[in-house]
Amino acid sequence: MSAYIHDAVRTPRGKARPDGGLAALKPHELVTGLIDAMEARGHAPRAADALVLGCVGQVGAQGANVALVSKLHAGLDDAAFAFSLNNYCVSGLTAVGQAAAMIQTGALRSALAGGVEMMSRVPFMGDKADYYEDASFPPGTRYIPVAVAADRLAEDIGVTRAEMDAAALTSQQRTAAAEDTLLTASRIPLNGLDREEAARAQTTADSLAAMPAAFAALAAPYADALEGRVLDHRHTVAHAPPMSDGAGLALISGEAKGARARIVAWVEAGGDPAASLTAGFTAMERVLDKAGLTLADMDRIEFMEAFAVVIARFTREHPTLSDKVNVGGGHLAKGHPMGATGAILLSSLLDALDACEGRYGLVVAAGAQGVGSAMIVERMD
Repeated sequence: MSAYIHDAVRTPRGKARPDGGLAALKPHELVTGLIDAMEARGHAPRAADALVLGCVGQVGAQGANVALVSKLHAGLDDAAFAFSLNNYCVSGLTAVGQAAAMIQTGALRSALAGGVEMMSRVPFMGDKADYYEDASFPPGTRYIPVAVAADRLAEDIGVTRAEMDAAALTSQQRTAAAEDTLLTASRIPLNGLDREEAARAQTTADSLAAMPAAFAALAAPYADALEGRVLDHRHTVAHAPPMSDGAGLALISGEAKGARARIVAWVEAGGDPAASLTAGFTAMERVLDKAGLTLADMDRIEFMEAFAVVIARFTREHPTLSDKVNVGGGHLAKGHPMGATGAILLSSLLDALDACEGRYGLVVAAGAQGVGSAMIVERMD
């Protein structure tokens, strides 16, 4: 049995601060807003058998099983089940994949799946996990903040400051150009916010070049995990996706009629925890192999801009694909609501495919400590 995406919607991304555009809302209110929007777009999301949500900071406002809280707030049927998962920054795509897999096995008829993260309410590392500071792990498996890992990766593979500046500028320019076009057709205004709040349309090559490296101080407490290595810090704040609030949600079923896309293949991948941000590339290679397709077959690609080093590496390795990748801008401009990111990228991908009337699309997400996920979809005519 195949799994089909009937709709995939997303919120704008709000700044993760008390006066941010979404900060007055609660996580479950973001999810309910997207469910309401799906109903307004002609679907029946409240008839879904399940709600699966990715969320990284599952404490406080996002605790108590945020998927179940969202189910209750949105008024889904009592018989629908709900669960939350944490797969770091790929959680939203993992949730969609898990729901699709349950549909493909016949365990579900339909499901809502995606992710939510409000970093204005639960900050980065807000769960205060013991692992973050646990020195009993061997150095190569100890936690290192992803910004520090990004600097190490840039040095290891020779990604230059100029390449990262170019990636950041492209992200900002494309984000600005995408406003009020088909590329934002499935972005749902909430709480009066109808734009990507963290985007900086005024960014220039000169302003990027003038910015200092930002993460040397963050690396200092992790000297043991780095085994004494002194890094050449290259990432500036412009090379890091802004911390954000946001949500993304897909409605999936085994019924082809009325669907926007078919899920062709989905893969999760692990990777070297010390290299951290490379598992997305592994997932991408595996999902293409699973589908029997190549990057050249993809009409549009949403590749998570998990720090500038990652998208700079992709651009270096696949320079001929630049016109297909992140055509509406990416995380470096819009922001990164961690557990929601994968679902937001999927929604963006469907809009990009609709805008170009393409057939195949690929979404790739990566997270800290060697976490990756990728999915290929086929747009339905």
